Amino acid sequence: MARNNRGIIQEFVEFISRGNVMDLAVGVIIGGAFTSVVNALVSTIIQPLIAAIGGSPDVKGLAVVLNGQTIDFGAFISAVISFLITAVAVFAIVKAVNTMNDLKEMAIKKAGLASMIEKEQAPAPRTCPYCKQEIADDATRCPHCTSKLAGYENAIEAR
Repeated sequence: MARNNRGIIQEFVEFISRGNVMDLAVGVIIGGAFTSVVNALVSTIIQPLIAAIGGSPDVKGLAVVLNGQTIDFGAFISAVISFLITAVAVFAIVKAVNTMNDLKEMAIKKAGLASMIEKEQAPAPRTCPYCKQEIADDATRCPHCTSKLAGYENAIEAR
């Protein structure tokens, strides 16, 4: 039984240490912090600006009392406005990150083209005339078929 528990614990540790789980955790934490920033923006800047223009910062007239319970549509509308502001801000951030990634990919492609041009200018790899396998430039025997290549010297065979 202890062996089975150790396996479960090890699997859990592997699951938690995966990159995408950590990324998700960071995203949730940052999302919570970002939501509080947006709520502060709405309650301390946008609603006072609406009140300064002459409107009511809260949508208070939209409440219905039903069987002693208050259904507050104004609070719901304020939450929807906060959500829309959050969604627009997240969209702008994601769009900026995607644009950066696209620029990075284009730079990599340009670098890849440069390396392809360098490869085209590089001499073709040396191949064995017998088995047609690629061999090192300084080889005197083919490692694939053991044929003697140009430049092969053996003092014992020379006698």
